[in-house]
Amino acid sequence: MKNTFLILVLSLLLVSCKQEIKPADIAKLNGYWEIEKVVFDKGEDKAYGMNENFDFFKMKGTKGTRTKVMAQLDGTFLTTNTFENVSVRFVGEQAFLDYKTDYAKWSEELISISDKEFVVKNDQNKEYHYKKTGPINILNDGKKTK
Repeated sequence: MKNTFLILVLSLLLVSCKQEIKPADIAKLNGYWEIEKVVFDKGEDKAYGMNENFDFFKMKGTKGTRTKVMAQLDGTFLTTNTFENVSVRFVGEQAFLDYKTDYAKWSEELISISDKEFVVKNDQNKEYHYKKTGPINILNDGKKTK
């Protein structure tokens, strides 16, 4: 009986701690993000050290794009002309990022978002934890990064 009560209390805590995402929060996606870690459906996780590739989000309201970019030593980013259209869909208290390219469509649930990090969960129950990043000028050539 104690175990059942404990499980019930823990479940309620987890459900009540979930962040409510509002349309105004979507603007926080704008900028450069790197994957910090992936948490798999069985609880194990994979931490990422330094990433060469970042995701650049450019959102206006609930629509925008996500582009893969590569950081350069001088603080700039290389990009290709490939991108994914992103739209945000709200269903009850949940928010979803719907991606679309010429070749595929998929969705991820937006679990939490702040100015410095966000978490999404895909259809395989993998959670992707992102952290905000920006240009880094390793060459230290005295020029300001953009």
